[in-house]
Amino acid sequence: MKKTASIILTLLLVAALAACGGKGGQGTLTVFAAASMQEAMTEIGAAYMALHPDTVLAFNFDSSGALQTQIQEGAACDVFISAGQRQMDALEEDGLLLAGSRFDLLENKVALAVPEGNPAGINSYDDLRAALAAGTVLLSMGGADVPVGQYTQKILAYLGLEETALAASGSITYASNAKEAAIQVSEAAVDCGIIYATDAFSAGLTVVDTASEAMCGQVIYPAAALAEGRTGEAEAFLDYLRTKGGAVLEGVGFTPLR
Repeated sequence: MKKTASIILTLLLVAALAACGGKGGQGTLTVFAAASMQEAMTEIGAAYMALHPDTVLAFNFDSSGALQTQIQEGAACDVFISAGQRQMDALEEDGLLLAGSRFDLLENKVALAVPEGNPAGINSYDDLRAALAAGTVLLSMGGADVPVGQYTQKILAYLGLEETALAASGSITYASNAKEAAIQVSEAAVDCGIIYATDAFSAGLTVVDTASEAMCGQVIYPAAALAEGRTGEAEAFLDYLRTKGGAVLEGVGFTPLR
């Protein structure tokens, strides 16, 4: 069973919430967002609540696949922001999205990051291909159930590498999401990691190469309101993301699309 039973919602501005106490019009808007958005969404959420004191934002950050499963299993959610289209497609097919609320919010990049000092001397995806083929490096990547892992699978195929064989030989270790992979790179537990450029930025990691569209396609994050959620408040927050959140998203390495 996925993490449904142990969903941890990160409540922002606890002091402000306590100060508002029993305010009758106050409501909590629950936002499920890809783990790679944690820093940006925390900042955006604080600004939004300052402008809308009757709304408290509660965030649940995890891999998009885990969030999708939680929603499908009945977790309360008002807004979903995925790091991949596949997860949003599944919820739309299940009839769980508010009709007309879905849009593409931003674009990310898939980066090859290395630990401090780059001890393995990996300076490009071509270097990674040679080192993996020779069995001389350990790569951290997301699993097949999360978008960053799906993008990485496309990159490995583009490089002519067989993921199953590499995993069997011990050249690949799997992370639950891009942030976990970034931690493994930061701690030099691996020689390199394929993660989102924004996670590399947040972790202060060295990016030695960025995947082209030909290698893995565009990395687009869709957003939508949930049909059974607080739809009015959800659409207002989504509109804020489109119109006011761009500067924050861009500041951590995303490319806003609207």
